[in-house]
This record gives sequence, C-alpha cells and structure tokens, in this order.
Amino acid sequence: MPLITVFTPTYNRERLLPRLFDSLTMQTFTDFEWLIVDDGSTDGTSATVDRLKAQSAFPVVYCKKTNGGKHSAVNTGVRMAKGDLFFIADSDDMLPADSLETVVELWHTIKDDDEFAGVCGLDGDLQGRVIGSGLPKAMIDASALKIRNLYHVTGDMKEVFRTSVLREFPFPEVAGERFCPEALVWNRIAQKYKLRYLNKIIYTVDYQPSGITSQIVRARMQSPVASMMTYAEMLDYDIPLSEKVKAAINYWRFWYCRRTDTVVPSITRCWYCLRPVGWMMHRRDVWGVG
Repeated sequence: MPLITVFTPTYNRERLLPRLFDSLTMQTFTDFEWLIVDDGSTDGTSATVDRLKAQSAFPVVYCKKTNGGKHSAVNTGVRMAKGDLFFIADSDDMLPADSLETVVELWHTIKDDDEFAGVCGLDGDLQGRVIGSGLPKAMIDASALKIRNLYHVTGDMKEVFRTSVLREFPFPEVAGERFCPEALVWNRIAQKYKLRYLNKIIYTVDYQPSGITSQIVRARMQSPVASMMTYAEMLDYDIPLSEKVKAAINYWRFWYCRRTDTVVPSITRCWYCLRPVGWMMHRRDVWGVG
C-alpha cells in the first residue's frame, strides 16, 4: 500500500491536469498513488487521465461521479484512498519537487502520536512566495484553530491528514448544496487533534478565475446551510470574542440566503443583536454578485 494518497477532485479541468501530473513525476519521494475523483466533468477529462495513466510510473486511480461539489468528491476520495496520509492537490495547482519528501520526513516525527491528525506546510504562489504570513517559527504543534487565533497565522496552508481522521470526520453533504467550507471539518478535527506545522512551502497554488476561491461568496450564498453550520459551530469554540462576532455576522449574512422551508442550524439568542449587520452584508453580497 502507498504511504500517501495524492487526491485530486476535478471538474472540467482537462487542460490543467497534465501540469499537476508533471509535478508529481518530479517528486523525490515516490511511494504514493494519485487518486482523481471527477465530479461530473463534461470535457475530455477521462481521456486526458487515460493518457496520463499510460505514461505514469506511479499508480493512477480514476473515478467519475455525479456532480456534487468538491466536498462530496473529497468524501468519495477518502473512502477510496489506500494511503495512510491524504494530500489534497487541486487540479489547478502543483507540488514542489521535494513536497512529498518533506511531508514524509515531518510525518515520521509524529506518526506514533495519536494526538496528531497529520502535518501541515505552507502554500506558495507561482513565484515561490509564501501566501499569507508564514509561521512565527520553524515548527509549531497546534490545532487548526490555535494556529490562527493564538499564533495569528494568515493565508492558506496545506494540511495533510491521516486518512483515518478524515474518515472519522466526513464532510456533511446537504441536499441541494454543492459547497461546504473546509473550515467546518478542519475545525471539528481541531477539537480532538493537532497538527505539526512546518514553515516551508509544500504546495504551489494557481488560483483560477472560475475556481471556488475566486467565487467563494457566491458559493456560500448558494450553499447557505453548510455555511451557517460552519459559523454556528464557531460560536461554541474557544476562540476570541472578535472572531465569534464575525462568525455571528456571517451566520446571519447567509441565513438570508436560505430557503424558507429549510432546517438550519440554530444559535443562542445573545447573537440575534447582530442580525441587522448580517442583513447589510447580505444586501452587499446580492449587489456584488448580481
């Protein structure tokens, strides 16, 4: 069995998959599989994967499913994964040549400690610059919540989880919704586990104009229940009051996007005073995406 499952959820990205594949062929650590879950693509993704598979020196596994959003593709991938570690590599991104080697070296320092859900490195852009603040020191052991709220680390990072932990904490799949914030599950994991963070780039991102990141507000508006769930749960976590205020505002912000017949997560009445602010944010969103 491979040590790492490099997992790629994809939708109509046939032109970008070869670039990610090329970065995988350059890896200095080779005990991995590449698992691709096609979330209902209508382009030539299947044929492209067949071509790459024929060229590959490492196992390539392909699965096509009905379109349900990245989070549902992740759930499918986690169920299929053979690796002990699960590295999510989006189809528009790449891995530096020493990425998996770095992950494995870091993993071996904590693999026998059940308090750790996995390891985490930094994201970088195409010019090799760190996205966000980076870490205040070379290595930190912390939960996903503490790394943000105690160490004040900003920017996207690349979490590599034990596959077993992701099976323990699957993404909720809400009927009619095709988006679920990763933070919802990462925060749930943080209530039980911590990560070993390394101040080194292990992932190169290339945000696409049509990607989830660039359309995040629209995605949240179209999936209000999962979005509200994320913010409602944050109100129960041990985080600064300022972050809870932001979470409550965002809860109400997307509450106005719900269907009236939808069952939504509830919050305590003390946060109802922020509903007018959420309404103003909602109106700004409607104007901005309209």
